[in-house]
Amino acid sequence: MRSSIAALGVVVLSAGLLASVSTTATAAPHNPERDALTAATAALTAHRADFAGGSGDAYQVYRTVLDPNGASHVRYTRTYQGLRVYGGDFIVHNGAGGAFTGASNGLAAPLTLSTRADVPAAAAAKAARGQFHGSAAKVGTPELIVDAADGRGALAWETVVEGLAPDGQTPSKLHVVTDARTGAVRGSFDDVKHAVGTGNSLYLGSVPVDTTLSGSTYTMIDPSHGNGNTCDMNNGSSTCTNFTDPDNTWGTGTNANRQSAAVDAHVGAAMTFDYFKNVHGRNGIFGNGAGVPSRVHYGSNYVNAFWDGAQMTYGDGNNKPLVSIDVAGHEMSHGVTESVVSGGLTYSGESGGLNEGTSDIFGNMVEFYAANAADPGDYNVGEKIDINGNGTPLRYMYNPTLDGSSHGCWSTSTKNVDVHYSSGVANHFFFNLAEGTGATAYGTSPICGSAPGVVGIGRTKAEKIWWKALDAYFTSNTSYVNTTTPANTSRAYTLTAATDLYGSCSLEYKAVQAAWTAVNVAGNDAPCFSQDFSLSASPTSGSVNPGGSLTSTISTATTNGAAQTVTFSATGAPAGVSVTFAPSSVTSGASSTATITTTGSVVPGSYPITITGTGTVAVHTATYTLTVNGPPGCSGTNSSDVAIPDNATVTSTIVISGCTGNATATSTVAVSILHTYIGDLVVSLVAPDGTAYVLHNRAGGSADNIIQTYTVNLSSEVANGAWKLQVQDAATADVGTIDTWTLNLGGGGPVGCSGTNGNDVAIPDNATVSSSIVLAGCTGNASATSTVAVSILHTYIGDLVVTLVAPDGSTYILHNRAGGSADNINQTYTVNLSTEVRNGTWKLQVQDAAAADVGTIDSWTLTL
Repeated sequence: MRSSIAALGVVVLSAGLLASVSTTATAAPHNPERDALTAATAALTAHRADFAGGSGDAYQVYRTVLDPNGASHVRYTRTYQGLRVYGGDFIVHNGAGGAFTGASNGLAAPLTLSTRADVPAAAAAKAARGQFHGSAAKVGTPELIVDAADGRGALAWETVVEGLAPDGQTPSKLHVVTDARTGAVRGSFDDVKHAVGTGNSLYLGSVPVDTTLSGSTYTMIDPSHGNGNTCDMNNGSSTCTNFTDPDNTWGTGTNANRQSAAVDAHVGAAMTFDYFKNVHGRNGIFGNGAGVPSRVHYGSNYVNAFWDGAQMTYGDGNNKPLVSIDVAGHEMSHGVTESVVSGGLTYSGESGGLNEGTSDIFGNMVEFYAANAADPGDYNVGEKIDINGNGTPLRYMYNPTLDGSSHGCWSTSTKNVDVHYSSGVANHFFFNLAEGTGATAYGTSPICGSAPGVVGIGRTKAEKIWWKALDAYFTSNTSYVNTTTPANTSRAYTLTAATDLYGSCSLEYKAVQAAWTAVNVAGNDAPCFSQDFSLSASPTSGSVNPGGSLTSTISTATTNGAAQTVTFSATGAPAGVSVTFAPSSVTSGASSTATITTTGSVVPGSYPITITGTGTVAVHTATYTLTVNGPPGCSGTNSSDVAIPDNATVTSTIVISGCTGNATATSTVAVSILHTYIGDLVVSLVAPDGTAYVLHNRAGGSADNIIQTYTVNLSSEVANGAWKLQVQDAATADVGTIDTWTLNLGGGGPVGCSGTNGNDVAIPDNATVSSSIVLAGCTGNASATSTVAVSILHTYIGDLVVTLVAPDGSTYILHNRAGGSADNINQTYTVNLSTEVRNGTWKLQVQDAAAADVGTIDSWTLTL
């Protein structure tokens, strides 16, 4: 994505939901990142409500953050029925021992929507072109997505229009989101966000410049900062020539020498690189040690600077090139935000204000870090470049309203202003947190309303809190105030960051609370007690045979004030399970042993038990997940009725124990589900590792009940563990019951040669694609009862012809334009392949034979 200074012109995972996922567990040395991913994968199944997981979802790891204390934060992107979910990213947080501690999530509820568009792509493209102001050079092909930027999912088209802004010089890459039901424009954002020799710079005086010598010529390529280079656009918009010099003395400190502006840009890139590396431990802008290209003298009297996702570009302004160090830090911080947060902080509304605010914050912190006497640190944005022509800065962090447009206090209209002006709320908060309110050395910071004054905690702590919140907690649609998902706010996440760094209800935590209140951003924070403690369980889960017992250590620690007496209790244990504590109460700082005892009559299953510590002043909880094993063997039955409410997802569990090794390729799932409209239902088998196998996906229309046995290839799954039958009612007006189901992991016959291809293959409109499986080492011919299990995501399966192509070119049609407007093909076909040799390259060929719909080959399995 791109950014500008001025407002002028990851492994596909399933949470036991729709998409199939396999994970491989092997004995290996301790690896913190692997352990974090393992813990996060387990949380996807056990805690899907925390990130609004639904049965149409699939997830991909975006990045993993590891804290020094062993805690972890794993970011995921989300798809729904194969469609990208804009605003659906989330973060799984686990403590030092791998225990789940929460999730950052922007969705208010699991997604349940049809993926068939009423508005054609061509209409979306036309609407997007109408939103572009300037000279459009290219209108991209609309992509069907789920727009959940507001916390609720809606089917939409995203179209990218590229060209030049009305000034004729600024590149523009405008993303326009239109409703796929009504055609209305839902929103838009632009990828272009406006805004060692000796160098004689324009703004920094004489400074050292890292360059590269080749022969007898020096080039502005910085070997100390990832080989970032600085080049001359020669007041054009295409060709950029590297600056070279024979004596390694650059510029004169005036505009008369074109090198002078380059010195500022080159040093700005180096200082920004060093700031993020030395202060926050990030290896450069992109996190990979690579340097940033900087392009100066762009356009003709171009009064702007921008980041385009890969490089910096600076205009010359009105005789004052926009190469000041805070501008450089601002723009390149956009690159950091885009790399850290999946999709970046969406560049519109309040999340866009947080995006700009983040760049203002870190741009100014880079200026302080540089500690250059010619341009000392302050809380003004762009004060050196004089865009306004009267010596005033672009923005004032201590009192944002001084620029005449920015919001210094949050209001319900903040989301409607330009992101450079809604950034004022974040800027004002940060100033208050670092320096305090009232008169300061940098200006007077006013208080919003009747909020109490704030005593600052200093820049060092403030910048670390903001970085921690961005790095580990912000999602793409985090905002200041959010009534749909109140936890997905900058206030909540900076408080969590302050807790991580300095402790709950610490001085720093309370300063964050006060600083947000001072800019009129309220929250539903837990009260800070004068005495407080923390509570944790270790281990956080365990498995036991009926009649057995387990223990867990319940630890407490005093986090604020004096120690207090904490008394323990437990809730959520099923019939036949009791929890006792020894001792039953402790003084905070001590621990107790929880003993979980089961009787022989307890029903096998997985049960979350809440451990509560009730203190003299505060109350805290921890969760222990108890798994009660079923009878030894490779099969089990759960006949306990589970109601299926309207528009809800429920599960029923069978615990397999005493079954050696993996399940077989011919495992069976026999289900009896009573329901009055089975076309509403998505039925999945969820393996112990969270992998989901779709058995029934909204087929059958108005027929009653599903009484059927499914054969499933579970050969990649360890047999022992808690298996779940998950049933989602995805439409209104009908309800039902899981009556009974039986899981047999021993299979019903010999295992044949098989293979799976889980790589996604896009199915464009009116096109033919294929996915291959190569079998080798099998003997003889395939069987007369060979099976082809396919998972194809598509919004109109009546368009599709699906064919199995044997190694010798013979074709076997599996699906021929049946199903009309139904979504997706999730089906196992039995095919007589007894005339075909098993070994060779087999292909699943999918033809989209009509216009208006696209899809994806998600995965397919061939068993011969």
